[in-house]
Amino acid sequence: MERAQKRPEKLPDCGVGRFLILLDGPWATLIVRELMRGPLRFTQLRELLPAMSAHTLTHRLRRFERHALVTRTAYAEIPPRVVYELTPLGYSLRDVLGSMQRFGDSIPDALLAQVE
Repeated sequence: MERAQKRPEKLPDCGVGRFLILLDGPWATLIVRELMRGPLRFTQLRELLPAMSAHTLTHRLRRFERHALVTRTAYAEIPPRVVYELTPLGYSLRDVLGSMQRFGDSIPDALLAQVE
């Protein structure tokens, strides 16, 4: 059973704060990055993000569904097949991830080696 999420008493006025409500946590952005390539099955996402536990991936995908960033389509097949895909709102994060990519690429390795 999923734990109840603590809701902020007042929603942030700041856009960055509002963004972080939807994409909080260390794995959120990486899941979106992988789904930018197109629809994926749960097992495909697990293979692309092997350091993430199945529990964490499931939790994040459910949150994304609730926040209308991802759709989940279950196919009545044997074995069952479930496909996750970004919604138009999810795909609207493309420019944000592109900016993050460019910023990350500009950081010298020597500087990152100093991060604890």
